[in-house]
Amino acid sequence: MVTKKLNQLLNEQIKHELDSAYLYLSMASYCESINLKGFASWMKSQSKEEYEHAMKFYSFLHDRGADVDLLPIDKPPVKFKSINAVFEQALSNEQKVTGLIHNLYKTALEEEDYPAQVMLHWFIEEQVEEENMVTEILDQLKLGGDQGAALLLMDRKLAERE
Repeated sequence: MVTKKLNQLLNEQIKHELDSAYLYLSMASYCESINLKGFASWMKSQSKEEYEHAMKFYSFLHDRGADVDLLPIDKPPVKFKSINAVFEQALSNEQKVTGLIHNLYKTALEEEDYPAQVMLHWFIEEQVEEENMVTEILDQLKLGGDQGAALLLMDRKLAERE
């Protein structure tokens, strides 16, 4: 049985994952508006992944007989200063989600909820991957600049994401 405290935090995490999906979708729209289709494609894939994360939490709660309480999601920004600013915000968002996952795990330990701990291990590993991936792209953007040939090469590279 999921405790009331952990149930509330897991419902909040569904909201945060959906907020992230919506943020990445908004970033995709921005990338399309400046004709960076590869970046847009990458962002759309990231949005889908965040939605899948929300659904993992949703399914986990249902599988445990806990209540799912869908909270309203936040409106994401629609304008960004540059492609670098997009990835800086993406990294900041991933770092925020990492902190939330760590707090969930801490709570699962305190509540002695072993199934939640096992499920959250996957998310802890996933967040390391997420932060690393965004950091690599941001570092490459800083090296190559957010204009010119390097940007177009990155756009092509990011279009290859499945």
